[in-house]
Amino acid sequence: MKILVTGGTTFVSRFAAEYFTKEGHDVSVLNRGSRQQMTGVHLIKCDRTQPGTVLSGQYFDLILDITAYSEEHIRALLSSGVSFKDYIFISSSAVYPETNPNPFTEEQPCGHNTVWGDYGANKLRAEQYLMQHVPHAYILRPPYFYGIYDNLYREAFVFDCAILNRPFYIPQDGEMRLQFFHVADLCRFIGILTDLHPDKHVYNVGNHTTVTVKEWVGLCYKAAGKEARFVSVDKTIPQRDYFCFYDYDYYLDVSAQNALMPTVIPLEQGLQEEFKWYKNNPDSIYFRKPYLEYIDKHLSFK
Repeated sequence: MKILVTGGTTFVSRFAAEYFTKEGHDVSVLNRGSRQQMTGVHLIKCDRTQPGTVLSGQYFDLILDITAYSEEHIRALLSSGVSFKDYIFISSSAVYPETNPNPFTEEQPCGHNTVWGDYGANKLRAEQYLMQHVPHAYILRPPYFYGIYDNLYREAFVFDCAILNRPFYIPQDGEMRLQFFHVADLCRFIGILTDLHPDKHVYNVGNHTTVTVKEWVGLCYKAAGKEARFVSVDKTIPQRDYFCFYDYDYYLDVSAQNALMPTVIPLEQGLQEEFKWYKNNPDSIYFRKPYLEYIDKHLSFK
């Protein structure tokens, strides 16, 4: 296929561009050219909100839109003069109100999520605009992504704690549940959609099961060859000051994904791969939030 990947330089979009290039597809990436580019792809240099004429008259078998965070992003791309067969938009589970009953299903109403605020609201407006103008497009709603090229201080934060032989300061009893999805599984599922073109056009995507915070931290330490020691932190302490996830316990029903792709990468295996990559690429994190500084100043003697 001839594929256009929006982004292509960081985390999910970088992994996807590399994945489909290795699969033998002709991959172009759309970005502003401000970061180092991958080899083996074609750079289309522009701001996606002001593409000008760089896409006019171009055709792609697939537009893989990973960097659309608003209706404006979708509108500008669709108005650029580009033509395509398939369009897949990576949205977010943040489009579901946190008050929905678990597990969140694709049939549940979407709306404002107070945990995610404008991020979820803007993703939802982007979805709505896309479906109004490209009704055959596919929309994917993931939980938390993980894998190599991750530039967010989540797994990397736990890895740092493990490398430094620190105890891990965990919210309360550590029973809050998390759901993940490996970026390689995302790419495999995209390949399935373009091969099969199922009638369903909105999919929750993610691992089949959730894990508790305590289990996830334990697996991250294990990937680093360590065993986690835990210190429980009281609910009165703001969780986001010392921990990398919101106090938000939810999970997605991914049965429709499972019907098309029954297996996913085990979380333990995926975290081991990510740790090996992170150990050799410690500068991959763009912003290290000061969790450790907060812990040392406010929690370590409590």
